[in-house]
Amino acid sequence: MSELKHTPLHALHLELGAKMVPFAGYEMPVQYPLGVMKEHQQTRTKAGLFDVSHMGQIRIDGADYETIALGLEALIPVDILGLPENRQRYGFFTNEAGGIEDDLMLANRGDHVFLVVNAACKDADIGRLKSSLTKDLTVTPLPKRALLALQGPSSETVLSTLDSRARGMSFMDVATLTLDGVEAWVSRSGYTGEDGYEISVPAENATQIARLFLDHPDVEPIGLGARDSLRLEAGLCLYGHDITSKTTPVEAALTWAIQKVRRQGGARAGGFPGADIILPQIGNSVPRKRVGLKPEGRAPMREGVEIYASETAESPIGSITSGGFGPTVGHPVAMGYVTSEHAAPDTTVYGDLRGKRLPLTVTKLPFTPANFKR
Repeated sequence: MSELKHTPLHALHLELGAKMVPFAGYEMPVQYPLGVMKEHQQTRTKAGLFDVSHMGQIRIDGADYETIALGLEALIPVDILGLPENRQRYGFFTNEAGGIEDDLMLANRGDHVFLVVNAACKDADIGRLKSSLTKDLTVTPLPKRALLALQGPSSETVLSTLDSRARGMSFMDVATLTLDGVEAWVSRSGYTGEDGYEISVPAENATQIARLFLDHPDVEPIGLGARDSLRLEAGLCLYGHDITSKTTPVEAALTWAIQKVRRQGGARAGGFPGADIILPQIGNSVPRKRVGLKPEGRAPMREGVEIYASETAESPIGSITSGGFGPTVGHPVAMGYVTSEHAAPDTTVYGDLRGKRLPLTVTKLPFTPANFKR
């Protein structure tokens, strides 16, 4: 087993008493002395600081924005050309079978595109970009940068104490701010369902900036445990679990991320891997769909639990891909895939929990309403 990597904030995590675990090749904090439940509620009510420096940060430049955008659109089925400067968009790499190879965030920075990709996929993503984009485009990984996520309703107040321009940003805006003399690339986004920011800074300044945030009375450090329960309540997919190379964006209920200009009849329809499979699925039925699931009672149902149409059905109709307890909603929550005929809200299905069939209700996502600043 290869040695685990450390983020630039590793020493600070140990200082703060974090419990460290292996995650995507890194040693990462799963929780702090506050505990997962309180860390979750802290983020929902005030603000939490997450270390997401394990994620891949990539810059693409070497040509004008139109050339970069059209090059990326051959790999990613979203409208990149029409993305305004200093705005960010959610997207994903697809394969020829229509599956999702990774999901990501991309930003138009005028003279370049800035990508944030998942930690476990970043090497493959960099290879995909370098082999697929034309020679006039330069793909530059940025391993000497850290990435912090400041999330929760107090985030605007906290970040504005360091640069007042943060207050004027809306959801998915991107800006260059100055934090204690450090240039930071900031987006108003995150993966908790709360208002917040993702903040890219040079690795050597990461601890300096993190301490400034943690000095604020409304901010606590948050680990992977609460990060997972927050994104699950928000109905957000975790790559490798809720979406994989074998799930299409339509099955995953991510059709909203494919803008009309890239769909059938659009000005730049198709032209990406798997388009001949994905585009015909839009507006038509697919064999299975990702849905929210509410288990009855207090026992959480977790990834891998098979789902059945009835208490006595012999063959499963799907399975849970993420599950746990939702501290904000006060009951277990889950996401998974079921056959389309069982995907309507309020449908009762059954999860096989240690040989016992227990009822689940198909539920609209998210479990907790989003709190973004539009």
